[in-house]
Formats: sequence, C-alpha cells, structure tokens
Amino acid sequence: MRRLLVLAVLACGFLGSRPVLAADKEEAKEALKALQDYIGEWKGSGQPQKGPLWKETVNWGWRFKGNDSWLTVEFKGSKTYKGGEVRYLADKERYQLTLTDAADKKLVFLGELKNNYLTFERTDPASKEVQRLIMNIAGDGARFIYRVERKAQGTTLWKKEYLVACTKEGESLGAKEKKQECVVSGGLGTMPVTYKGETFYVCCSGCRDAFNENPEKYIKEFRAKKKK
Repeated sequence: MRRLLVLAVLACGFLGSRPVLAADKEEAKEALKALQDYIGEWKGSGQPQKGPLWKETVNWGWRFKGNDSWLTVEFKGSKTYKGGEVRYLADKERYQLTLTDAADKKLVFLGELKNNYLTFERTDPASKEVQRLIMNIAGDGARFIYRVERKAQGTTLWKKEYLVACTKEGESLGAKEKKQECVVSGGLGTMPVTYKGETFYVCCSGCRDAFNENPEKYIKEFRAKKKK
C-alpha cells in the first residue's frame, strides 16, 4: 500500500511539471536576442539619491551549453551587485534575472521587456519589500542605464535608490554603423575569430568560445541566414 502511495505521488509530480522542450530553448534564445544591444563592456558612474558618485563597469555576454543559452552580467565597482545571469522562461513568458549581491546572496527577479525597458521585480521574503531594477539602452545603442528602486510592504510609493549610467566601451554618443555581424548571435561583431584562414566576428567571449567549440556549425548557420 505504501509503495502504491509513493508511486502515485511521483506520478502527480511528473504530470504537474512540463518538461523543457527543444522548442522552448529555441524560443528562449530568440527572446534573449532582443537584449543583444546589452552585450559588451559598459563604463559609467553610479548616481545615488544621496551621497557621492562612484565608478562602475558592467559587462554583458552570451553563454551557450548544448542547445541552452543565456546571458551573463558582471559588475565591477557596484555598491550592490557582483554578477548574475538572465534566462528566458518560455512557460512563463518572462525573463529571469539571478543576481549575486555584495554579501554573496542570490536574488531572483522576474521581468519583461516592454517599450525598450527591461523591468525586473522581486519580493524580499523577510521584509516583504519589493525591489525593482529597470534597464534600458539609449543613445543609438551607446548608452546603458539601470535604476534600482524599492517599495516597502503596504505602500504604493517607489523609493528611488540609485541610477547607473554607462557608455559602451569603444563607442561614442550619436549614430553608429553596424560594420560586422556576430557569426553566433547576430549582434554587433567586435572580436575577430578565424577558421581555416577565414575571419569572422563575434560580440563577446561567450560567443567566441561557442564558435571555437564548433565553428563549422555556426558558419553554416550564418551563411544560410545571409542567403535568405
């Protein structure tokens, strides 16, 4: 009888969860491409509501493992965060941002991209405070800005904590021309890679590693896309 009960519980668990399909992973990759302009190194300054400014560097990149793909972010000089990753949850139709804060605590946010603004929120389990990060690209792709806001439990007023405004390394404000395309992600290619004497471009170290692992796959996909 006990064995039947265990089997029934396991069956309910399997029925209640949806397996991650290959189509979900492809949908996730396409959704993450909407954030392609984030990729690269950004240098700027933190601007708190009160207190002195600080210098900060934010570095975004792609990562790949099999059919899985996600974005990574690293903060240098940040007063709050060390780094993290962004994934797209196809079943929830939301982006998931997992950050490591200055105390090495994992913080998980959910968000969506709307009108060029990527907005993430989480509720702190202890204080019930709602924490919000709002990110966007400006200046024809040369500027990256993110804001940190908080809202106490039982209130409707958001308290602005600080804003970080960055300029992409190697870019200046104003219109820019897309000269090279990343052979892996389709974004702006800034780093050369070679295969059998032919040069291609990638946008970050994650795409470079993916290309070096399987160059023929990405070159074939890249050329097929160009023919369309």
